[in-house]
Amino acid sequence: MRLDVTDLRAFYASPLGGVTHRLVGRAIHGFLGSVSGLRVLGLGYATPYLGPVHCIAERTLAFMPATQGVVNWPGSGRSCSTLADPTMMPLPEAAVDRVILVHALEAVESPTELLQEVWRILTPGGRMILVVPNRRGVWARREATPFGHGQPYSRSQLGRLMRDTLFSPEGWAETLYMPPVRGRLMLQTSGAWERFGTALSLPFAGLHVVDATKQLYRPVAVRQVRRAARLAPARVLVPAPSPG
Repeated sequence: MRLDVTDLRAFYASPLGGVTHRLVGRAIHGFLGSVSGLRVLGLGYATPYLGPVHCIAERTLAFMPATQGVVNWPGSGRSCSTLADPTMMPLPEAAVDRVILVHALEAVESPTELLQEVWRILTPGGRMILVVPNRRGVWARREATPFGHGQPYSRSQLGRLMRDTLFSPEGWAETLYMPPVRGRLMLQTSGAWERFGTALSLPFAGLHVVDATKQLYRPVAVRQVRRAARLAPARVLVPAPSPG
């Protein structure tokens, strides 16, 4: 079952979605840093996390896949959102400096093609902030939230995928340690869950958040070359001539 934009908007408008927005947004912007003068693209359903970016960046775009649907964003002024095929985006090469992927990688049929396209549109040295459900987390098993749909990933799977698509992970964080429960007590203690899980590096966080840099060249394995043995003349012992 694919989520559409109505489901996503309803989730982020709920109390659980508000807590999710706060915790995930903290992890994203901790990696993103200053975007002053930069061009930023949000891919998937990233608009809940683009508000602070839109006020500072030179340009902000929000691309949403046709299978999900699109909403007008921001709410006032010129719209910056559009429908786009995430594997064939209507942008030239090296068009943006930062790409934020939320509700994107886990929903596509070909993750490799998606990241190859992100690589194409990023500037040299550009960075990608990737938010993906954790395969070992509870959130990936609960369809009551958007992170319970699509393909979750382990850390090793993400590492291989980024290596194959020429991205180098520079920072890695986990977030959403609280269970995806809508009860008031759970929501009120979400900060304590987050601090406890982060301090102990517990493996069951709901999401991976990765900061990765675009590589310009594919690493080449260096093979040890066996040098040919140098031929040297053999020593031959010659008996001394007998006296007389």
